[in-house]
Amino acid sequence: MSTASNESKNALNSDVELKGTLRFSGELTFDGKLEGDIHSEGTLNLGDNAVVKGNITANSVVVRGKVNGNVTAKEKIDIKTKTELFGDIRAARLVMEEGVIFVGQTEVNPNKVSPTAPRAGEAAKPVPPAKPAGF
Repeated sequence: MSTASNESKNALNSDVELKGTLRFSGELTFDGKLEGDIHSEGTLNLGDNAVVKGNITANSVVVRGKVNGNVTAKEKIDIKTKTELFGDIRAARLVMEEGVIFVGQTEVNPNKVSPTAPRAGEAAKPVPPAKPAGF
């Protein structure tokens, strides 16, 4: 059975402005402005009015509003319509709705498979071009 601290649900509304690092456990709905990083082992829900200038690291993140920074989630990142995200994202699973503005790189790796790099002194093998049908 979960402890009460793991089940806590917190909310910071659109009239909240913070500078610094935000840490929490459980679940947080954040709809304000933050200049700084967010760290959590829980779930972060950003609201439509949220503006975050900093990196986000959490177990799971639902992204709305505007984020200028990298987002990393152990489990899942869910980016909703009308979100503006400028930064890299990294998660085991990714959901991105239509209408998102996203500038950055993604790493989605559900099985945590590491890429196979060529051995030292061995060049990467080029992929042969596809042959058109009928030739």
